[in-house]
Amino acid sequence: MEENKPIFLPGGGETPKKGRPFAFPKAFEGRVILILSLALILAVFAGFSAGVFALYAFPEKTTQILKNINLGLGGSESEYKSELAYEEAIINVVKNSSPSVVSIIITKKVPSYELKYMNPFPNMDIKIPQYVPNGTKTQEVGAGSGFVVSSEGIVLTNKHVVSDEKAEYTVMTNEGKRYEAKVLALDPVQDLAVIKIQSDKPFPAITLGDSSGIQIGQGAVAIGNALGEFRNTVSVGVVSGLGRTISASDVVGTFSETLEDIIQTDAAINSGNSGGPLLNLKGEVIGINTAMAQDAQSIAFAIPINTAKKALSQVLKNSKIVYPFLGVRYVLVNEQVKEKYS
Repeated sequence: MEENKPIFLPGGGETPKKGRPFAFPKAFEGRVILILSLALILAVFAGFSAGVFALYAFPEKTTQILKNINLGLGGSESEYKSELAYEEAIINVVKNSSPSVVSIIITKKVPSYELKYMNPFPNMDIKIPQYVPNGTKTQEVGAGSGFVVSSEGIVLTNKHVVSDEKAEYTVMTNEGKRYEAKVLALDPVQDLAVIKIQSDKPFPAITLGDSSGIQIGQGAVAIGNALGEFRNTVSVGVVSGLGRTISASDVVGTFSETLEDIIQTDAAINSGNSGGPLLNLKGEVIGINTAMAQDAQSIAFAIPINTAKKALSQVLKNSKIVYPFLGVRYVLVNEQVKEKYS
């Protein structure tokens, strides 16, 4: 009989023989698996403990190592900026600026009417309900916003908020306290006004920025008395445009003005926000919220704070706002003009 010889398979190699080439004795097989499992668990636990210890003992070095590992895996070499820093900046702006933002409540004496049943037909027993005048009463007729610019209680706001000479104005702080206010000056050109809180108590003043260096796309935070009832409402957006010229009017149409070189923003500005501050992410006022586009969304406008600074300095020095004006006109020289002026 011929001896059994190995047979080569295509591609090389011997035909495997039946049976296991190597194995632990069955008596020790379960123990080996248990030992290997315990060793694996201990290795994972030791690695985790070492990582936690390194994170707490050497936080800066550990963070740098993790950043290097991330960069080594193909990440961007520029440092990642967390959005949490943006949120923290907004929170700090609101926290530091809100105590200086006030709501301006407009009250006025208006006719009071009483419901009576009148008989317009003397020969008939018919009574028709009619409202007849019954004196006057004082009630709130509007609201706006403003912000304190000095500890003496000087407040900047919009002219159209406090332009009614027959109305009375009350300032409500963020704490809910009310103070009477007096209008010091109205800007004859811009929609600006300066009022004074009638109190000897010091008030927290807001920080005024520089509107000459603002950029389109930078963050903007608006704070104001939205809809005249939700005081110190916060809205966030960006500076959408610069150097805009618009014609703005109030809802009733009694006040209309052309505003030039103003800031456009998509931070929501609603009725009642007029006169409130538009701030950058440093917490500095860069504009005074003044108008919104009713037929559009996310289009609002603010007067640059540098314009308001000029008006404010004049009020503090001269108690009024003055603009130099040179009047020029021309007439056609005819026989009547020749005779009149020789």
